[in-house]
Amino acid sequence: MGAGVRFAGYAALFERRDRGGDVIAPGAFAQSLRRRLGAGEVLPILWQHDPAQPIGTVEGIEEDARGLRVIGRLAELPGVAARAGEMLRAGAVDGLSFGYRVVEAQVAGATRRLAALDIVEVSLVVHPMQPMARVHAVEG
Repeated sequence: MGAGVRFAGYAALFERRDRGGDVIAPGAFAQSLRRRLGAGEVLPILWQHDPAQPIGTVEGIEEDARGLRVIGRLAELPGVAARAGEMLRAGAVDGLSFGYRVVEAQVAGATRRLAALDIVEVSLVVHPMQPMARVHAVEG
């Protein structure tokens, strides 16, 4: 791939309640990732979950003991992608999030435990639902 801004971080953390009351179970992404990656799909990186503003692609994505680890590359395009890269390099934006469809969940009181999710995108965001879902490294 090109020499655009590349980053690594966590788009989701397991077993931590987010601002909306959801908790993601370990393994929640496994089936979706196997299916999508096995079919050769490339997940887009969006700006603030806006499908009209794709800014890059996911180069690597996997579940580990902590959560959903992502390696992404922003496109070398003028406009939103370039501004997002500048903000990422400057540390002005470092939140990560993901778009999904619920496949399986259990509700207990005010908490929804997400057991299986179909991931459709990863987003660079200002305010992630999980406060610790962040970019940890930036290059380029």
